[in-house]
This record gives sequence, C-alpha cells and structure tokens, in this order.
Amino acid sequence: MDNQWVDFKAVKAAVSMEAVLGHYGVRVRRVNATYLRGKCPLPSHRSAGVKEKESFGVQLTKNAWACHSQSCVANRQGSKGGNVLDFVAVMESCSVRDAALRLQGWFMNDVGSGQKEKRGPLFSPVAAKNSEDANERENDQEENAPLKFALQGIDASHPYLAKRGIRRETAEAFGVGFFPGKGSMSGRIVFPIANARGELLAYAGRTIDGSEPEYKFPAGFRKSLELFNLHRAIETGRNSVHLVEGFFDTMKVYQAGFTCVVGLLGWCLSDAKAKLISTHFDEAVVMLDGNDIGRRGSAGCAARLAPVMQVKFVWVPWGKEPDQLSSDEIRVVLG
Repeated sequence: MDNQWVDFKAVKAAVSMEAVLGHYGVRVRRVNATYLRGKCPLPSHRSAGVKEKESFGVQLTKNAWACHSQSCVANRQGSKGGNVLDFVAVMESCSVRDAALRLQGWFMNDVGSGQKEKRGPLFSPVAAKNSEDANERENDQEENAPLKFALQGIDASHPYLAKRGIRRETAEAFGVGFFPGKGSMSGRIVFPIANARGELLAYAGRTIDGSEPEYKFPAGFRKSLELFNLHRAIETGRNSVHLVEGFFDTMKVYQAGFTCVVGLLGWCLSDAKAKLISTHFDEAVVMLDGNDIGRRGSAGCAARLAPVMQVKFVWVPWGKEPDQLSSDEIRVVLG
C-alpha cells in the first residue's frame, strides 16, 4: 500500500460526502437541496449536554463537512471541518493518504497501479437470509427469458391494495392486483416484472393472509438481473432515477409524482442492476428503507454507482419505509 500512487484530486472529485456517509451508515437530514445536517458521527465528538445538538453539517456543492462542537474543533487544532479525505482520516484515525487509499478501494474501480482493485465488503457480513442476491452467481449472466403468457383476471381494485395506500389507477398502470386464478400465484397480489424493453419476464406474488413465503418468485428467475418498473422509468426520458427497495415502495413514490423510479427487488444492488442504472440514467437518488439493512444497501449503491454516475442519498425517517409514507411525506423527503 505504501508504494501505491494516490491522485488526491481525483479521489475528492469522484467520491461525494453523501456516498461516504452512506458507507458509514450515518443518518442525516436534508435541510435543503445543498445542505445536510445531523448529529456528529466523528469519534472525537463529545456531547456538551444531555440533549445532543445537530452540530454536524455537509455542504453538498462544496463536498465539504463541518462540526462546530468544541470537542471536534479542539481535536483538530481549531479546524471545524474539511473535505471527504479529512472526514475519513478522522473516522479511521489514519493519515490523509491512507484515507484516500481507503476511498479508492471502497468507491473507485481504477487504482493508481492501473489495475482493478478487488473490493472488500463495505460492511460486516450479515446472515445469508438477508443477503438477497448472494445466492445468485453474477458470473451467470444469462438473461431471463420473456414469458409466453400473461395472467388474466387480475383485480386492481382489491381492498388489500387500498389498505397499503395504492390507488386503483396506480395499480392498473403497473398491472398489479389480486390473482384469483390457478397456479403458483393463486390468491396473491401479483407484480409483473419486465425488462428494459418492456417484455414481460415474470410475476412475483405477495401473500395477503400471512402465509409463507411472504413474497414468491418463479423458480429459476434471476432476480439479480432485473429492476422493477425500469421500462417505465426509461420511457419518462429523465436523466435522474429514484432507487427504492420493493414493489410497494416503487408504486408509492410513483404515485407521489416521481414517476422515474425503480425497485431493486430487495436491498442489495448487484453489478448487473448497477449496469442497467448507469446505462440508462446519469444520476441516481437512493431512497432505501430507514433501518440498518437499508443503510447497508445504500453503502452498496454508493460503492457500485459513485464511480460511474452522480449519486445522491435521501434518508427516510428511521424505522420507516417509503411505502409507509404518504404522498405528501414523500414529497417532503425528496424535497
């Protein structure tokens, strides 16, 4: 590592403070389009009182941060903040050069040696049941074949959809509804999944009676290769796409007026999905669930997307998911 060349300017230009905050799972709130604020995550920070103040701020246009607490200012010899390299140096208790090397490994594909660096995990390993795409080998890139049939009799007016806050016109636009017919999706709310060309690939089904599994996908369907609602998002002609986790998240954000939105079909962004996103859009606005898994997923999105496109993060209130928010609340979160 000591002999590795570092382009500090390139690192600062390539990695945003939002991406780094996502990597560390730091929760902040968006004050406006260019400024974030929250509790200071730095190890040097010491609370001055019982009620913790939001002393930490990030200026997005400058890609800079600052903490005005006495403890952090004193620890940095009077300096209130700095750039992305300074932030990682404090978080990791390392030199600025080592911070740059860490950022190269976390977010940038090409390192100083001119060779691709094999990235390690962005977070501690979690149980296999949470690693939704871990069992799908990404070296097997065979496409999901289009279906030769379409389910008939799907009811977009089923009460369960209204209970989840989905209007009938939204369900009809997505082809979502209750399927009363025969087969593996019988008695479930079904979600058509299409490829970027709009070809129907599969139906996923969600139980409404508490039976297991909660969500069912067809045997052999490669979930790691697809994004829910991608073809409609492409058709909007917009350069910026919103990323959420699930089916209901996608429909609720769409319903709130943000029609260029795709669902990851889970919290994990595979390389194949990242390629789809970067191929069709210039910017990604990441809006995953407000929990530990969502923060891990946000870090993964930052690692795969930040080197090739602009990435922004929108933090859903802790303990909430996008589909649990009203349209007005979603508009507030998205600014």
